[in-house]
Amino acid sequence: MTPRATDPAGPGARALRDVLGRYATGVTVITCAGPLGDPAGVTVNSFTSVSLDPPLVLWCLALSSRSRPAFTAAEHFAVNVLAADQRDLASRFAGPGDRFEGLTTKPGPRGEPLLPGAAATLCCRRVRLVPAGDHLVVLGAVEHHARSTRRALLFADGTYHDGPVRHW
Repeated sequence: MTPRATDPAGPGARALRDVLGRYATGVTVITCAGPLGDPAGVTVNSFTSVSLDPPLVLWCLALSSRSRPAFTAAEHFAVNVLAADQRDLASRFAGPGDRFEGLTTKPGPRGEPLLPGAAATLCCRRVRLVPAGDHLVVLGAVEHHARSTRRALLFADGTYHDGPVRHW
């Protein structure tokens, strides 16, 4: 393999994106209650566990995200790990418009909106925001968590895939 230098605006950026896309990830929608109580949410696949003791997770938010003001103000957020049949929610929260229009949510322990039918949910307290290039790394302490028996939604090579069947 030949390493390539990448200009964020140049043709190498697409090639880098394709290389990074080879790594399969889960698909999450991160939600919070904004400063005026209005819900905010964004589709994220840059989510990972950091530590079990203490329980910490992180995710990355684009500086250009229209939801950035809500997430930088909110002390709590929820990680909704999407189920395999929730591709529509992944698209909804990645696109323009009112992402919560016509969607029934339930409040988490700190008021963060929880999406119905998620494969798993983690409710977190924001611990730190770390600038990193064109993103913010959001570090959160897990305060509550739950899982269902539903298959997870995965993303790889620019498309969605059903996660494996789990036999509990």
